[in-house]
Amino acid sequence: MSRKIGAVELGRYPRKGFWSLIATQFQGAFNDNLFQFIIVYYLLSRFTTGAAGNGDGTVSFLGWRMAAEDFVPGLATFLFSMPFIIFPAVFGALSDRYSKGSVAQLTKYIEIGIMVLGGVAFWLGYPAFLWCVLFLMATQSAMFGPAKYGILPEMLPESRLSWGNGILQMGTIVAIIAGTGLAGPVYGLIKGAPYMASFLLVVLSVLGAATALMITRPPAANPAQRVPLNPAAPWSGMGRYMRVIFEDKVLLNVVIGYTYFWLAGALARQTILKYSMSVMQYGEARTSYLLAAVALGIGVGAVLAGYLSRGKIEQGFILIGALGMAFFGMFGALPVSFFENWLFPAVGAVFSPLLGGLLGGFIGSVGAYYLMLMVCVFCLGLFAGMFDVPLAATLQQRAPKEMKGGVIAATNMLTFVGMAFAALLFVALGMIGMTPLHIFMTIGVVSIAMGLYIAWKIPLLALRAVLWPLDGTLFRLLVSGRNHVPERGGVLLVADHDSVIDTFPMQMSTDREICFVVGADALETPWVRRISHFLHLIPVDGTSESGLADGAARIKKALAEGWVVCVSRERRLCRDGLEAPWFRDYETLAAESGAPVIPVSVTRLWERVYVFRDRKIQWRWWGRLRYPVQVRFGAPAPKGLPAWRVRRAVEHTGMEAYMERPYEFRVVQHGFVRMARRHLRRMAIADAMTGSLSYFKTLVGSIVFARKLKAILGKEEMVGLLVPPTVGGALANIAVQMLGKAPVNLNYTAPSETIASCARRCGITHTLTSRKFLERLPLEVPGIPVYLEDIRETVTGKDRIAGMLLALLAPVHLLDRILGAPRRRDTDLATIIFSSGSEGEPKGVMLSHRNVMTIIESAQEIFPHNWNSCVVGFLPLFHSFGYTVCLWTPLVVGIRAVYHPNPLEPKAIGGLIQKYGGSIMVGTSTFLQGFIRRCEAEQLRSLDYVVCGAEKLPERVRLAFNEKFGMEPVEGYGTTECAPGVSVNIPDCESPGFFIAGLKHGTIGRPMTGQTVRVVDPDTGGDLGVNEPGLLLVTGPNIMQGYLDDPVKTAAVLHDGWYATGDIAAVDEEGFISITDRLARFSKIGGEMVPHTRVEESLHGLLGLTEQSLVVASVPDTAKGERLVVLHILDDAQLDELLRRLDASDMPNLWRPKASAFYRIEAIPVLGTGKMDIKQAKKLAQALDIGD
Repeated sequence: MSRKIGAVELGRYPRKGFWSLIATQFQGAFNDNLFQFIIVYYLLSRFTTGAAGNGDGTVSFLGWRMAAEDFVPGLATFLFSMPFIIFPAVFGALSDRYSKGSVAQLTKYIEIGIMVLGGVAFWLGYPAFLWCVLFLMATQSAMFGPAKYGILPEMLPESRLSWGNGILQMGTIVAIIAGTGLAGPVYGLIKGAPYMASFLLVVLSVLGAATALMITRPPAANPAQRVPLNPAAPWSGMGRYMRVIFEDKVLLNVVIGYTYFWLAGALARQTILKYSMSVMQYGEARTSYLLAAVALGIGVGAVLAGYLSRGKIEQGFILIGALGMAFFGMFGALPVSFFENWLFPAVGAVFSPLLGGLLGGFIGSVGAYYLMLMVCVFCLGLFAGMFDVPLAATLQQRAPKEMKGGVIAATNMLTFVGMAFAALLFVALGMIGMTPLHIFMTIGVVSIAMGLYIAWKIPLLALRAVLWPLDGTLFRLLVSGRNHVPERGGVLLVADHDSVIDTFPMQMSTDREICFVVGADALETPWVRRISHFLHLIPVDGTSESGLADGAARIKKALAEGWVVCVSRERRLCRDGLEAPWFRDYETLAAESGAPVIPVSVTRLWERVYVFRDRKIQWRWWGRLRYPVQVRFGAPAPKGLPAWRVRRAVEHTGMEAYMERPYEFRVVQHGFVRMARRHLRRMAIADAMTGSLSYFKTLVGSIVFARKLKAILGKEEMVGLLVPPTVGGALANIAVQMLGKAPVNLNYTAPSETIASCARRCGITHTLTSRKFLERLPLEVPGIPVYLEDIRETVTGKDRIAGMLLALLAPVHLLDRILGAPRRRDTDLATIIFSSGSEGEPKGVMLSHRNVMTIIESAQEIFPHNWNSCVVGFLPLFHSFGYTVCLWTPLVVGIRAVYHPNPLEPKAIGGLIQKYGGSIMVGTSTFLQGFIRRCEAEQLRSLDYVVCGAEKLPERVRLAFNEKFGMEPVEGYGTTECAPGVSVNIPDCESPGFFIAGLKHGTIGRPMTGQTVRVVDPDTGGDLGVNEPGLLLVTGPNIMQGYLDDPVKTAAVLHDGWYATGDIAAVDEEGFISITDRLARFSKIGGEMVPHTRVEESLHGLLGLTEQSLVVASVPDTAKGERLVVLHILDDAQLDELLRRLDASDMPNLWRPKASAFYRIEAIPVLGTGKMDIKQAKKLAQALDIGD
């Protein structure tokens, strides 16, 4: 199985072969550096003491006279570089023609011989012989280089490539640190007999040969590769590799940066050696420690870059590394006097009082400037390591597979040309009188120039460097399915991004550069135009046929050139634009290039992080650090898949991402506690009787209430509540939840027998209720009644003080322990909500905390809101919308809520909306009709968003509400089993270059984020096409756990995570859902299905009625199976007029109820939730029907 780091998928790899490679490389790097620096220290000693050279510390070479401290490091670096320049074609071709594992093993056998020769050279004491041995050692390393780097992409999946490079680099650097750091002390021990080092080095070479035998041996990349026979020609066979590099702009600039890394590193190493040995007179041991600090920094930086790349090649580190190198290069170049006279006294004044003599004693023993220099070179190395890793990984990834070894060898050759040039430059700078500090300053300035150059040539790199620090601080980018995106070649992404802002996480989720298709109007916005210099955009004029045709041609061209291109799943690019030609068939773009079509979903940031109003962006604080932003790539769509199914795949991909989404809290009450502590003074809840409570008072009241209930309720897991939607009802629910128990809000509009049955099935022994409430609605309370008024009377001043202290000071988990709440997971039961029973016996729907939090999370992403929003809650708490949307959503989100106990009192609710500025209201069409009749226009002026569910929103009601209040309600849909939201209409989202259709009247909207739907044939279960009505299925992390103690009914509606809603619906091309009717509200008449709701709408339309006045039901019929019956509350004149117009209408004959099938009733049966009572309507129809 693959392993994950965070949310990054890391695939399988050959552990034994990979770690053997690491061990072999470690040994080789250790030997190289120990041997090389012993040679350098030995020759420096010989030349500076006059035992060799001119006898005065200088050396004459090719007619030039130079100081030994310049000549020895310079020549050592030059000789070490030359084999990489002379033999790259030979060694690169070898690593392609033969297995790279076999080539690595051969190099270790050669190494053993070189180490033996080194011992002989030291024994004889001939400098020329030692220079030759150094050259041979470098030749062996040059042979190993293409094999060790080229084998990584053949051994590791791409998701582990940055990780593998980081490990290899870290192993190499640790070996360099050990070899370099030990070189000085070892040389001090064997100064009189340097050949003694060869005994150790030969033994280590033998061990390296043994580990090389276990390296994975992948097949040869190109067995037919010709190996150049003339190694003396430096560029022999390299022409085609160089052409590959120069033809790829990105690869070319990577090679330039990679070459600079080695040039700067070689120059810095020589400079540190000279500065330490000659200027500061630190000696061999301290010099080795400084050189080891640089190597350690490079290793730490390499590992950090590999780990923080999170499974991809993060090129943003290139610019970050260059800027870090520049800063510490220039900082280290400051004169010693600055540190001793200014910096060290200032630092000592701050820290000495804190650390006393401990700090002074340590610094005195080591040396303040030496310590500073070590920190500086360590940081220089750290940023150099971060600079190097993405360059090396990009080089390996972009090099063609069949030429990878050769390209890597060519690059190594160029880097060592840079190192050789650094050696010559170092000597030249020394000869013209530049000090080591001048060279450090030069490295800093050139590093800035290199960073700016790469950012100029690869602008996206600069954007990555800016965005990367945001990942892990303000945001947390979670990427999955990246393996579905090919490493090279054209790819067409179809995504659900809403604006240019959403392209940032999408681009950061992959190391491939993405071209985003946007409307041409995007570039009219200044900030988008500036961003377009760093982000690849394909602007398309969506207002004309020619503009769209030109855009499609440019997309095809980009795909043919191997680019990744991303298009929106939306129909149009702008509000008044034409339909995009690819909307109906994405293959029109991808077919010519053969590019795969991949669905992509990104976390919706609109409403949560930003929002556009009048095409101007408004940023918002999203509530927490490291906010999770998910990008999920789906599997490539099969060839020929209809476009609407591709968009459905995008939706499904988003659902899969939500399944893995990390929520901030495990349980809903923790979300409320933390939000209350963040906004103590902000209003939380209010009603007409209690007034308003702040979040602080709400939290204190809930804690006090919970402490009182703790002794009463004992260990029972479920607690009954018979409370209306009021401040008291909210506090009761919060308190029970804080005790770790599941509140069960019982339906007080149901008969007492039904209430008792529900309580009995839950095992409820105590029920919280109110005497005042029972006076208005006499009920038999199941179990032992616990009255809220009685508890309130027992609250003392000490209780309030204790509640305040706990509210302010107790950590959440300590608060749980004090209240006796068991430790809960998000999959544990949060509540049981009994279904309305509109079609039969109520079912106990078990909802987990994750079910509820999914709706809360989704509501924050799609509901128009801000921190001043106020939810109007009049739906009862036994209703899933009342519990999830009106109670817990505002409490966890941190906005306000105002409650009223009776939804049939629209005038009183209107007064509360006007007083508290209610802005979001969830209700039913039936309740909206009451507002239209009884409320004044100014009472509801503050409403911004009104959603109707539970029953169809007739057009007549929508238009009447809009005409009176200036706010057009929209339709949504949900079921208790879905906690409850499934889909909703939202305002259209328009931003520069994008238009996201969110509203389509006559539908119930698109699925909420985190969910996806299917429409299937009710009989066969087969998937149906676009706009074909069938049974609606829903899946997502909000789907219930099941029905309480009813596995049979649970199994009937849950299949492989899909919930069968029982509603007949159709989904159009854009994903908008239209509900035809409940499956139970169809009649099969003469073999055809007749929808009751459609018949009701037609009958209401014939009379122009705005209120529900007729109900269609069915009764058995011996001739046709069923026939329609109409229950109504019309007067005789209205009924006669309806029958007259019915006869003259074009309604299908099967839909026409007979005149004798109309029966007058006193009132339309309605449940307490506002939904029509279908069960009661059926009973009335059967009782009243007298037949034909």
